[in-house]
Amino acid sequence: MNIATPVPSGSAAAHDIAGFVSDMQGGPNGPVPLVSEAQIVRRRSRDFFWYSPILNTQLHGKSADIIACPRDEADVIRIAASCAKRRIPLTVRAGATGNYGQAVPLEGGVLLDITGLNAIEWHRPGVVRVGAGAKMDEMDAVLRPTGWELRMHPSTKRMATIGGFVAGGSGGVGSVTYGGLREPGNIIAARIVTVEETPRVIELRAEAAQFVNRAYGTTGIITALEMPTAPAWTWIDLVVAFDRFEDAVQVGQEVALADGIVKKLLTPIAWPLPSYFKEIKEACPEGKNLLIAMVAEASLESFKMVLGSRGTITHEVLNDESPGKLPIYEFTWNHTTLQALKVDRTVTYLQCLYPADRLMESILQMRDMFPGEVIPHCEFIRFGGRLTCSALPLVIYSTPERLAEIIALHEANGVFIANPHVYTLEDGSRHKRVDADQLGFKHDVDPYGLLNPGKMRTFVPKA
Repeated sequence: MNIATPVPSGSAAAHDIAGFVSDMQGGPNGPVPLVSEAQIVRRRSRDFFWYSPILNTQLHGKSADIIACPRDEADVIRIAASCAKRRIPLTVRAGATGNYGQAVPLEGGVLLDITGLNAIEWHRPGVVRVGAGAKMDEMDAVLRPTGWELRMHPSTKRMATIGGFVAGGSGGVGSVTYGGLREPGNIIAARIVTVEETPRVIELRAEAAQFVNRAYGTTGIITALEMPTAPAWTWIDLVVAFDRFEDAVQVGQEVALADGIVKKLLTPIAWPLPSYFKEIKEACPEGKNLLIAMVAEASLESFKMVLGSRGTITHEVLNDESPGKLPIYEFTWNHTTLQALKVDRTVTYLQCLYPADRLMESILQMRDMFPGEVIPHCEFIRFGGRLTCSALPLVIYSTPERLAEIIALHEANGVFIANPHVYTLEDGSRHKRVDADQLGFKHDVDPYGLLNPGKMRTFVPKA
């Protein structure tokens, strides 16, 4: 597993930024807003790649030359046309909450901030059409009064945009019921702009929408998405403490398999990882393992029935995402890693997928293989119609070589690793999403390889 791919060095002098700035003047809607102040450009050229000590070294100092802030799709088309004409690299940025350097421009050029494309075009029961730059929490604020909400979201929901989630994500809170974005029906449609001298606008529907799923913005500029929604329940945030980690996993699995219990989150976490959760310290007894859960209020009694006397509920509150509040999902998924990094910047993490046919055996095998070095943190999900666990275990980091060895040992024992310590699609996870040939599609929509260059390692641009 390659965790030390050299990062290419871009040269701002090689890009015709002055020509690009000239192209952005005038126009039917006036000049496209640009940001050229070096300090701001450098800051907004970053994401959360520093979760990885490998990427933190590799991507340090990488920056765009200028930021373009389109107000609508027409602006995006102008920007794409200019970059294609002048062969300027173009990297799309939204909330920049990713962890693998997805939004970091490796070769300089233009950083395309799409957060201005945030309008909800329409919504009806079960579906919403929205600009790619819309924040996910703001989407739910509009949808929930109508009785609907997004099916799933990352733990960074209050910062993340829907376009960034699709381009860089895989699943999250809600995936215990609906699976990940790769599952049929979880992305209904995506509207994209190509990067050519005369850009095209393409509507990708159903299976074709997988061309942009977890592609890091390399396969077209997403301007709008059509996403499925789910019934908006009143959710209860729960923390349950257990003496044994395997009991937390077992109860989580039983609740996940109980079809009559409406749930959104089931997260077993082994001690001592909960010792990092300072904001909910009172819910994390010393030495105890946790199951963090979100359960519909109507299913709370049934959840407690399944739990029985195996664990103790230490936190039970109504889910609250309002400013100043701390929803329990901000201690799950990759926020678990963030909570640890707040205390100890020397730790890091992995991203795993356990085999569904030997789930408990595999989780405990990996725990016992790396005592005190890899601390288990699981997330129950549906994957290909079967219940299993994704996992983001905390790793006590020592050297790149040891990290590579830990990854290799997981894979040798049938645990799939989506390596979060590399920045390319091919090395980080499966390159093809379902039946979508992302490499072939990129040749059609980005023939010169200008979109986020360096992130799709096997792509050879048109001469």
